[in-house]
Amino acid sequence: MTENVTGNPSERGRDLAAALAADGVAGLTIAWADNNGIPRSRTVPVSALPQVATSGVGVTHLFAVFDTNDAIAFGSPGMQNASGDVRLVPQLDRVTRLAGQPAFAWAPGKQVAADGGPWAFDQRSVLERVVDRLAAEDYTALVGYEMEFGVYEPETDPEDSELLPAHHGPAYSPHALLPIDGFVASVMRDAEANGLRLGQIHAEYGPAQVELSLAATDPLTAADQQLLARQTILAAAEAHGLRVSFAPLPTLNGAGNGWHVHTSLWRHGDNLLAGGPEGPRGTAGAGYVAGLLRDLPALAAVTAPSQGSLARLRPGFFAGAFSGFWGVENREAPLRYVPGSALLGEDHANVELKTSDASANPFLALAAILTSGVAGIEENLVPPAPTAEDPGTWKKKQRAAAGIEKLPATQAEQEEALRGNPRVAGVLGEELLEAFLAVRRADATWAAQKDTEEVLAAWRWKY
Repeated sequence: MTENVTGNPSERGRDLAAALAADGVAGLTIAWADNNGIPRSRTVPVSALPQVATSGVGVTHLFAVFDTNDAIAFGSPGMQNASGDVRLVPQLDRVTRLAGQPAFAWAPGKQVAADGGPWAFDQRSVLERVVDRLAAEDYTALVGYEMEFGVYEPETDPEDSELLPAHHGPAYSPHALLPIDGFVASVMRDAEANGLRLGQIHAEYGPAQVELSLAATDPLTAADQQLLARQTILAAAEAHGLRVSFAPLPTLNGAGNGWHVHTSLWRHGDNLLAGGPEGPRGTAGAGYVAGLLRDLPALAAVTAPSQGSLARLRPGFFAGAFSGFWGVENREAPLRYVPGSALLGEDHANVELKTSDASANPFLALAAILTSGVAGIEENLVPPAPTAEDPGTWKKKQRAAAGIEKLPATQAEQEEALRGNPRVAGVLGEELLEAFLAVRRADATWAAQKDTEEVLAAWRWKY
């Protein structure tokens, strides 16, 4: 349960330390996501909270250029050598005792400069700035995640890379979850205890695949909860002797794990995306869709940035492999408009970005998505008519005539799309952009020497 605390940081830390210690909690894990989407952390004794709440805990600045293999991509501005330190400060209003790890509490962290001032490479601050800009224009947003992941039996041989599914389907069947019902029950109970509101959990389409949806909330909370949900799921899996992979594509034979982002934009209490089977009713909602559609190649470089992401973006897998089109309830579209209805109400309307996965830093991804959507409104953009078909079944000439193209398929193509887009690149800022791209290039260089299956196996348990 998240603690609501007031007072200055030291007093709040002292009160929290006493409350957590009384509940048998030994340590607070302070977590953040790096530029690969990988959670990193520091754990401190709860007795240290009064000091840590004020001054944080030291971490190397080089986490900004850790690649997916934990190598350091030196060379980008501010990241030329190992000299430097920043402070990781827990967000005390998000401290949560972990139901699945009762000796520990959890909190998201914010990275600040050594003097306590802003640090250009802190991803959480990027989203905070975007949310503040939206608020200045009377916009608010709701964000919900659908998180797909694979559940597997542990390997009998540590050298064996073969995956052993913990359930064998059928897809979407209650029968599929019977072999892992203890794990599923723990996830549901622990999620509720950890303050996560679940929409549903079910066996997904792919072998061993499960999907969990988080209820929509404000953007910062959504990003924090996405990280907390990972910790919750992994702890439950550990308790039940299972392994979980959040990787975009654990193996070439799998369906791939999308972490679909549902967003809606609101102003003065009205959902600007409200509409029906034809799409958003107003020009603002249409502009939001058009803004996302215009920036999709650059957005994908942030929301699906890894080598595993590129392998996942295949036509016919509900992955959103093409740009240039959107659809109403079209699951092959990269942007799926979910309309309101008489049953759910018009305010249920939202846009789902399918080109998104666990290798995206959630703070950067949401900052980019919201910026692109709002830019479409401000520039009065108009989207093309929605597409109900799967362009992956069309001939190349037919797609070209409709302005539909495959999304960037290599790291170099993604970098070109990102650098060429002033809105998405501008969200990150020059220093963070260069660090982000340095990491992407390091991953691509490493992967170039290996076949795709070897790369996927190496990154299977990273996220």
